[in-house]
Amino acid sequence: MLKHIVMWRFVEGAQGKSRVEHAQWMKEHLEALVGVVPEIRSMEVGVNKTPSATAYDAVLISTFDDEAALGRYKVHPAHQAVAAYCKEVRELRADVDYEI
Repeated sequence: MLKHIVMWRFVEGAQGKSRVEHAQWMKEHLEALVGVVPEIRSMEVGVNKTPSATAYDAVLISTFDDEAALGRYKVHPAHQAVAAYCKEVRELRADVDYEI
């Protein structure tokens, strides 16, 4: 099994939305991928409640069978639509993948 974790910091005011609104959008749209993208084994999306200079706005914690499954998730059209929005409104992105 593979754990896939991604964190984002969004640009305040991008597309007329606050950082919190972008985080909420990401939460809603990523969680909607469960059942649509068959490779997802589990998914949790959190929105930061304690803003600071070093904090990120949202985090994705997801699980996949292996690297190949994660790769299929990344290119799935439904995921690509969410990723396209994210690329337009994010300031920073950090990720880590590890075996569990």
